[in-house]
Amino acid sequence: MKKQTIHQTSAINRAGLTDIWNAFMVEKATFSNHDIPLCPTTAKTPPKKLIGYDEAKTIHRKMIRDKNFDYHINAFIHFYIDDSKFDGKRTSFWLYPDKVIEIISHFNGIIAPDPSTYADFPDPLKRWNYYRMNAFGFWVASQGHEVISNVRWNTSDTWSYCFDGNPHNSMLCLGTVASGLKYKLNYDQFASGLFKMNEILKPHTLIVYGSSNYPCFDDLHTMGVNIITFKSKTCMYYERRKPDE
Repeated sequence: MKKQTIHQTSAINRAGLTDIWNAFMVEKATFSNHDIPLCPTTAKTPPKKLIGYDEAKTIHRKMIRDKNFDYHINAFIHFYIDDSKFDGKRTSFWLYPDKVIEIISHFNGIIAPDPSTYADFPDPLKRWNYYRMNAFGFWVASQGHEVISNVRWNTSDTWSYCFDGNPHNSMLCLGTVASGLKYKLNYDQFASGLFKMNEILKPHTLIVYGSSNYPCFDDLHTMGVNIITFKSKTCMYYERRKPDE
């Protein structure tokens, strides 16, 4: 396990300086040797239901419009949706965190955000998105809301840092939506990363949003990992289709 340190986020303490880096999010955070903040899993039990952030936002608007200011939804919010729906110019969890946490406060908690780290992204962009994922998750947890750490990786060159922000021997979550696992190249790359993740982090529970109907998850289960699957809307759509459609 890499040595971890606590950084003093002096950027938020300098007089006259505007915090455009969201340094406030990682105040008192623990950082890895790669300067990735640790996003803990603070939830004690798995969620009963997952709701996408876009749907949660729609629910919130309706409740506030109906003056139901104290509503509560028994579900966790997930971000396994298109980036534009939670990281666009007007929807960004990073630019408007106060608006996002206001919505979160009416739900049981969140899965840490899932900004994309596509294989063809420049490496600095992949690292930046991974940093933001964990910084935001840490901040939400520090505000007293339940969080489940999101785990993600890409090609093997990301393995050196992409597990730094996740807790060991804990409950983690990942998404398989639009991962293209039915294609051998994508599957082999994903499975290799999954086993590497298990080797490093040793989660006792892995929540999968999407499909877990792949041999690699069966293998993980035989290794003692509890696999809990929440089917995505896409998965349920294809399951409802007739065979000849």
